[in-house]
Amino acid sequence: MLPEYDIRPGIQALPASAIVTVANHGRGREGLIPLWFGEGDLATPDFIGEAAARAIRDGHVFYTYQRGLPELREALSAYLERVHGVPVHLDRITVTSSGMTAIMNTMQMLVDPGDEVAIVSPVWPNILASVRIPGGVPVEVPMTLGNQGWTLDLDTLFAACGPRTKAIFVNSPGNPTGWVMPKEDMARVMAFARERGLWVISDEVYARLIYDGSIAAPSFLEVSEPDDKLIVVNSFSKNWAMTGWRLGWIVAPAALGPVLENLVQFSTSGSPAFVQIAGVAALTEGELWVAETLERCRKARDLVCGALAKLPRVRVQPAPGAFYAFFQVEGETDSVALAKRIIDEAAVGLAPGAAFGQGGEGALRLCFASRLDKLEEAMGRLTRVLG
Repeated sequence: MLPEYDIRPGIQALPASAIVTVANHGRGREGLIPLWFGEGDLATPDFIGEAAARAIRDGHVFYTYQRGLPELREALSAYLERVHGVPVHLDRITVTSSGMTAIMNTMQMLVDPGDEVAIVSPVWPNILASVRIPGGVPVEVPMTLGNQGWTLDLDTLFAACGPRTKAIFVNSPGNPTGWVMPKEDMARVMAFARERGLWVISDEVYARLIYDGSIAAPSFLEVSEPDDKLIVVNSFSKNWAMTGWRLGWIVAPAALGPVLENLVQFSTSGSPAFVQIAGVAALTEGELWVAETLERCRKARDLVCGALAKLPRVRVQPAPGAFYAFFQVEGETDSVALAKRIIDEAAVGLAPGAAFGQGGEGALRLCFASRLDKLEEAMGRLTRVLG
């Protein structure tokens, strides 16, 4: 606590990220294999970097459209129709400086102090914080892990929505679980939200990382109308290895365009034009890269989950989406302490399950978007600690 400073109590009380706590414990250790953060080990492909470099040389370094370059919004409109099979007019699209900014802008727009947001959990901890920052109350709706992987009971989700509920938040494919919400369940959630007058916020950052052969995971865009109370947030980070570029987007009802434009103006004043031009290149030239990334992750998932399944104390199911193994370790009740011990004894960095809310304690998250030889070494080290 900082009693000598007059800051908002809710901000002062925000918990530190347990992922960062563990990462700080291991940073700088020689030979450590870091698998704690949600990013791959490949640099952004050259065709994207070269597009940005050309844009800089051509002078695209000034303030630009608050909602995004028209050519990027047009490319996003075409991309969304191509992968989801539904038209999304560019008037519904706002470009943001990262997917996290898209989430924060959404919460700033919707959440008043005391409003509740029902959140499917375990979930990326930034989501919980994004509700708390404007004074909202996150209400976690825990999934269960069974023989068929992670599942969500919709009746439990609906029962969690009370008189103060403003929105339902769904991340599918999910971080950390890799869970994918079926399209028919999305339709039921959308119908419930319409009946109750609630917003649906859908985080679809991992939509292209799905292992059933589909071009993309189901999207709420496929079960909604353009004027529904639906916000879809997305990012360039995962599909095109652009985590450090900080570029994302929002799809919302067209009538909210001026509101979102103001929020962009008063937060970042817009994303850099040369970064947006790189985003156009990713969307229009990047399908081969996405396919290769998916296949790389598929092989990595099989390697990691196969090795973990052989450990007697570990419970794991290969995830249908995203690029994480979220596995439970029998007898462990303090995942932060466990993650630190694994750093000390095995020199492997994992994210503690406690960071991801209800249902996360006793589990660990491993990001497998890495080279197979590095993952093989990491699994050998983990076997010596968890076996």
